[in-house]
Amino acid sequence: MVKSVKSVLILALGVTLAACGARAPLEPLASSDMTTTPFGESERPDAEQLLELPTLAAPERSVELRRRSEEREDDPFDLPPD
Repeated sequence: MVKSVKSVLILALGVTLAACGARAPLEPLASSDMTTTPFGESERPDAEQLLELPTLAAPERSVELRRRSEEREDDPFDLPPD
């Protein structure tokens, strides 16, 4: 009896969640602008400018990758645990 009640509740929950999905794609209201002008700027950025990553978000690699094994230099901070 308990198993059938649990299975009915799970089925009802699944149907409820499936029924609450959107039926049409989301679109902005006609009266609202998509972007605002950033503080201190005179123009609103377009889509390409908004998708552009700043340098700090995607830095370029500045270290040469090792191509072969090399002996490590002595590290003065590589101390044994106390």
